[in-house]
Amino acid sequence: MSDRGQDDPTEAFNPFLASPDDLQHWASVMGRAQQMMLEYALAQANQGNSAAAGLFDPASWLQNPTTQLWAEQSSKMWEQGVAFWTSLATIQPPFAPAADAPKDKRFADPDWTANPAFALIRQTYGLLAEQLLTTTRTMQGLDEHARARLEFAAKNMTEALSPSNLAITNPEVIKRAVETRGESLLKGLKHMLTDLSRGQLSHVDPDAFEVGVNIATTPGKVVHETGLYQLIHYAPTTKEVFTVPLIIFPPWINRFYILDLNPAKSFVAWAVEQGLSVFMVSWKSADASMSEVVWDDYIAAQVDAIDTVRELLDVPHVHTIGYCVAGTTLAATLAMLSAKDEADKVQSVTFFTAQVDFELAGDLTMFVDESYLTLLQQLSAGGFLDGRYMAATFNSLRGRDLIWNYVVSNYLLGNDYPPFDLLYWNGDTTNLPAKWHRQYLVDLYRDNRMVIPNSLSVMGTPIDLKKIETPAYIQAGREDHIAPLASVWRLMDHLAGPKTFVLAGSGHIAGVVNPPAAGKYQYWTGDNDAATLDDFVAGANETKGSWWPHWIGWIAGQDSAKTPVKGARIPGKGKKKTIEDAPGRYVKQR
Repeated sequence: MSDRGQDDPTEAFNPFLASPDDLQHWASVMGRAQQMMLEYALAQANQGNSAAAGLFDPASWLQNPTTQLWAEQSSKMWEQGVAFWTSLATIQPPFAPAADAPKDKRFADPDWTANPAFALIRQTYGLLAEQLLTTTRTMQGLDEHARARLEFAAKNMTEALSPSNLAITNPEVIKRAVETRGESLLKGLKHMLTDLSRGQLSHVDPDAFEVGVNIATTPGKVVHETGLYQLIHYAPTTKEVFTVPLIIFPPWINRFYILDLNPAKSFVAWAVEQGLSVFMVSWKSADASMSEVVWDDYIAAQVDAIDTVRELLDVPHVHTIGYCVAGTTLAATLAMLSAKDEADKVQSVTFFTAQVDFELAGDLTMFVDESYLTLLQQLSAGGFLDGRYMAATFNSLRGRDLIWNYVVSNYLLGNDYPPFDLLYWNGDTTNLPAKWHRQYLVDLYRDNRMVIPNSLSVMGTPIDLKKIETPAYIQAGREDHIAPLASVWRLMDHLAGPKTFVLAGSGHIAGVVNPPAAGKYQYWTGDNDAATLDDFVAGANETKGSWWPHWIGWIAGQDSAKTPVKGARIPGKGKKKTIEDAPGRYVKQR
């Protein structure tokens, strides 16, 4: 601000009166902002981009009777809010902030409580947000599914309307803008326009990591390839390895290297160090050529990988891991193999946060009604769904943490992006085959057919999960919002073989990717014959740290035989020659 008045004692100092230099500087800031927006608009026009307005026409929303009812209730709520504001004019003395305001990291700046104006904004927002959620929960005439959808929408609306998300009502943003003389706003605008060009919210600098260079670096070779996946064989680091090899099937909705982020976090590298011959499936990101890919194709790929490794290493069976949706599919694969008397190809199965019974599948079940499925069909006109839509869906499940937190940090405060490998992976989206994606949502999430014996067929074979007698290790995350604990537990009810259930601290990712050296979280083991999840939890024993050592002990308990590392145990030295170095080109395709 101006120093005007400091040298002239006859002129009163006004800290809010800008000097000519200040005015010139802020005019420059505004001009640079306008230039950035103009360049962005011209670039978009040259690319021929236009908004798909027809897909999101607000007029169509009001045709829904439930939405009309919600609108009426919301209107009453806002009337109450206006009355609250009006009543403040009669309060004497002037409004003072509440000393016992609940903790909320969105409002961590001291001015949210110390400054009466911002404290008033915060308290009003809290009142109206709570009223909106209460109104939604108490509306009459709704079935449980409709109520859940409205609660989800209301929660997301209140998070979006938080005053912390607006520059003009966020004291931290205002102070940063003044301190940097507008440079923070310009930097944030640049971040926002870059994200708009990419069509995706960035959580991390997209140039901070390069797959195969400083992420997904465990040494190995791609030794097998189809039109749907590449098979990576990782280089052993021990003189002997377990005779039974391990094949990992990651979800095809994400890149496989969540299990190989860096040497310190890599489950792959750790498993190799334990003496396992580790193979990883790297799924191809869908394109127009995969428009006819369905469930059978992914199951056929899993069987192909199992048979390829068995033949390569000349072993009768393999250990398998299925993570999330790949675990769901692996259960179907095992059911099919059991029906065909080929179950002995797999000695054990490990499920990472996987579901087969979707009755309790949580918030994701809200994305399977006809309106959403119709929208997906429109978005998948090319035969595949752009992975950015799926990323937005998952981010919306934790909108406060994965959307608005970064809107404030990246766009309003203009902060530098953190060099966080997990966030990079989270934004490295994968396209999905449209036909299979719809089939998955309808048959499993909506109609829950997988747990109905012989309701679904795999490659012409009706499947029944009760026929799976393969020893199973079932891992769930206590705070998982993608595959809720209660839903994962249902695996215990539907599989017929011996089962070991392990409850890990944290959620869908951190609950799985928890290396022992980190010394984080905990896990619980208990009575695997417990009738219910509540019974299991009531008698469970807690162990600090990672559950990985418990798992490798379980693997050794299935078969502890070892074999020397030579010949085909070395990637590229057996019948399957090296195609390329790990991590392969499929994981790099966009």
